[in-house]
Amino acid sequence: MLKKSILLIILIPGLACKPGEVKYPDVMPPAAEKRPVSLTIHGDTRVDDYFWLNQREDTSVLDYLKAENDYLDTMLAHAWYMQDKLYEEMKGRIKERDNSVPIKIDNYYYYTRYLEGYDYPIYCRKHLTLDAPEEILADGNQLGKGKRFFSFFTEISPSHDIACLVMDTIGRRFYTIYFKDLVSGKMLPDHIPAVTGEIVWANDNKTIFYTRQDPETLRSDRVFRHKIGVDSEQDDIIYTEMDSTLDTWIFKSRSKKLVFITSGRTDASETRYFSADNPGNISLRLIEPVQENVEYYAEHFRDRFFIYTNLDAKNYRLAEAPENNPGKENWKDIVPHRDSILLKGNELFKNYLVVQEEKEGLARIRTIRWDDKLESSIAFAEPAYVVYLDQNPDPETDSLRYNYQSLTSPVSVFDYHMADHTRSLLKQQEILGGFRPSDYRSERYMVTARDGARIPMSIVYRADLFKRDGSNPGLIYGYGSYGSSSYPYFNSNLVSLLDRGFVYALAHVRGGQEMGGQWYEDGKMMMKKNTFTDFIDCSQFLLDSQLVDRAKLFAKGGSAGGLLMGAVTNMAPELYKGIIANVPFVDVVTTMLDESIPLTTFEWLEWGNPNIPEQYEYMLSYSPYDNVEPKDYPNILVTTGLHDSQVQYWEPAKWVAKLRAVKTDNNLLYLHTNMSAGHGGASGRFLRLKEVALEYTFILDILDLNE
Repeated sequence: MLKKSILLIILIPGLACKPGEVKYPDVMPPAAEKRPVSLTIHGDTRVDDYFWLNQREDTSVLDYLKAENDYLDTMLAHAWYMQDKLYEEMKGRIKERDNSVPIKIDNYYYYTRYLEGYDYPIYCRKHLTLDAPEEILADGNQLGKGKRFFSFFTEISPSHDIACLVMDTIGRRFYTIYFKDLVSGKMLPDHIPAVTGEIVWANDNKTIFYTRQDPETLRSDRVFRHKIGVDSEQDDIIYTEMDSTLDTWIFKSRSKKLVFITSGRTDASETRYFSADNPGNISLRLIEPVQENVEYYAEHFRDRFFIYTNLDAKNYRLAEAPENNPGKENWKDIVPHRDSILLKGNELFKNYLVVQEEKEGLARIRTIRWDDKLESSIAFAEPAYVVYLDQNPDPETDSLRYNYQSLTSPVSVFDYHMADHTRSLLKQQEILGGFRPSDYRSERYMVTARDGARIPMSIVYRADLFKRDGSNPGLIYGYGSYGSSSYPYFNSNLVSLLDRGFVYALAHVRGGQEMGGQWYEDGKMMMKKNTFTDFIDCSQFLLDSQLVDRAKLFAKGGSAGGLLMGAVTNMAPELYKGIIANVPFVDVVTTMLDESIPLTTFEWLEWGNPNIPEQYEYMLSYSPYDNVEPKDYPNILVTTGLHDSQVQYWEPAKWVAKLRAVKTDNNLLYLHTNMSAGHGGASGRFLRLKEVALEYTFILDILDLNE
């Protein structure tokens, strides 16, 4: 049962203060009941007072989550106008009526467009020329009408006459596939529920392959075959992944001749393939069996295989292999391993090989002509930027499409003409509301960590408001897990902070892959604490260098970055005025011990397996939930989604409940649960802004900047 203080908040949620009145109403925060559960392993017993919060259908759990939401609404009632102002500011920068750059696939140009005032994209195409009449494939605003959550995309058949419409209306990433006849415009009776959303069309235009996840663990473990016109309950399973540490996904080769089934985890993978031309007679062939600490990913083009791998190559290499025997004994390097350069990706064209590389966290694109090996590189001038290969569906062309952006430059789409080394700007994202890139500056630092490592950090600020005297408020963001690099993307929402004098910093901590494969290895498993200390050292650098006021530094991270927030909050709470932890993974040990919880076994090689005593002790030493103790903590805003499939809602809920019970300060502590969304938060381009507005209001309200 809930304590009466919670019920009080539920019954009178309208306690509000107008500007100029008492800032925070005198109400008691929610207090979850303690129901101790003893958890014992390796002779060590942990007592979890809030274990019961994992009962999603328990009304007392839902009451607690709602009470926390009501408490937040009550405490920030005086700042409702600020949330609204921020929302309108951010929305006002969006060009509401907008189109994507069309992509030509065979005889069609495909694109998406948005309408003014609407949340979801409309998928469209034109035949042969861009002057042809528009054909609407799917209107997300009609499909998502009346739904509290809606996410969808399309997948078109090779003959371009059937579209798969793939929809999630809950937020838990269980999709349903529907089929639309693009000739008649009518929906077909076929539908396939509870799938991952991955689809590959066979070349007969009648068969699709799709993956399905285990309903409990959420591990994608089965590949199915569906023929249009046949009840999906009769669909065949063509592959089942039995290894509980591996996740499975599918894709079609660049040559369009093969379908690949890849099974992987954070440290290893294996790939099988079969012909896309004969979907009724599947014959799977394995390239190489899974091997510890070896990742490889296959592609097929020009009658041979291309293998991207870290075998004997910490920073990856690209090899080719003959079509009749693609085993590793025949892997011949095309792009060899290099100690100082990370091979990030590649694209295959008839006349060119394109590779994307990174050195010290900065990307470059290099083109190599097949016949004479002549090379060309695309140069970028800003100190911190992001560049990545866009969709390039036609391997016969000599034109490469890529995206460029930075902390100060909006997203730009380019075509690079590989033959003459020229490029054309097709579109730059238009930012409204008076935004001018020249008003802002970005810088890049190499911060010396406590163990001597050099940590890249990117910052951005508004030039006319910035002072190097330690008076600027600041927000620092970090992630640092799964080898996923944190890039300096452009974010128009940040302008609302920059225009109020904030410095925004992005710490490229270990656990990502900004500095190469070893950067990832040095921030996982038994070296995970490097991620946390790197972030703390970057934060300290901001303060010591007088880039940010010592009393005005905030930190933010989500998911595995939420683990980072939980860890630094325990390790160095005095550095931060406030913390924003989005869908935070904070109950590390308990989650990794429960194999029934989604994705647990798949993640053992990222965090460790607590069934092993040494790994248990190490994980326990930093697990945010287990290390909450009686002391002062910063102001904290925690967000989660009831239907989160990646980090279950109860982890942040338990963390907040425990913090409330033991912390010794009077700082703010809020939990906001989106009751109709999952890991990615609200759906729709405008609804998401309301969540960002809440976060910024939390920051500005604490600093009394909610003018």
